[in-house]
Amino acid sequence: MKSPQRQRTTSHARPIASVFAALLVSAASFAASAAPDYGKCEVTGQRGSVKLETVVPGALSVRPVLPSPGWWNGDSIDTIKDGFEYCMAANMAYRAGLDKVVVVNRSFAQILTGQAQGFDIALSQITITDERKKVVNFTEPYFSSDQGILVKAGVKVDKESIKKLRLGVKQGTTILGYLADNVKPVEQPKVFAEAAAMYAALAAGQVDAVLYDTPNLLARAKQSNGLFEVVGRYDTGERWGGLVNKDSQNMATFNKLIDEMKRDGTFARLANQYLTPSLGADPTKVPVFNP
Repeated sequence: MKSPQRQRTTSHARPIASVFAALLVSAASFAASAAPDYGKCEVTGQRGSVKLETVVPGALSVRPVLPSPGWWNGDSIDTIKDGFEYCMAANMAYRAGLDKVVVVNRSFAQILTGQAQGFDIALSQITITDERKKVVNFTEPYFSSDQGILVKAGVKVDKESIKKLRLGVKQGTTILGYLADNVKPVEQPKVFAEAAAMYAALAAGQVDAVLYDTPNLLARAKQSNGLFEVVGRYDTGERWGGLVNKDSQNMATFNKLIDEMKRDGTFARLANQYLTPSLGADPTKVPVFNP
């Protein structure tokens, strides 16, 4: 008479054990999904040492610029997992006690108005200018740059012949004013809303040369499998800073983080890891055109 009783006890124990196991799996899955995610970046410093007020709780929302090999490695905002500026943002997030970086898409022209919403900072190789400071705020600079000249491989260009070429520039960049004031090309440069369209126009022969930040052009030339090359640069003495809206409460904290990363070697490490391999050349060794 004891055997049936043992069977009944066992039959009740199995469902309880199964439910308990399922709860453990569910809890483990939840913990995994809530784990911090900084892509492929190595994060350093003290987690939670500063505080940021962010538009998405627990995350730093950052506006990139694409395509931008070395700075943001990926073809779309969903595929970016590393690069100098992405990992710069990841280190900011980590030190602010945030769990991840959210990459958001905003047009360059839109963020320069100071009216764009839904992001905490734009790390988009943006040159700091007094004119732009009227409507947006900039952090302390984190990179120095100038303006390079990209052409199809084999095209000969010098400081005089460039004035007769059909030039292409990206909308909202500082090079357009520099060309007008200093180079004075015969033909008005063609302005493109996005860098990808500008490079496509150069490949299609719709423009003879494009002018943009030298590091970006070096990366593009390296990625082109010999189609493009950087033949010169204008030494404009430009510096890049993070862009935030005027109402941002995070300026002092962002500046503190940038200063920390300069002093502790984070920027030097990121440049060595992401920029040197992606650019294929030292930007300072590109010949300077004096207009």
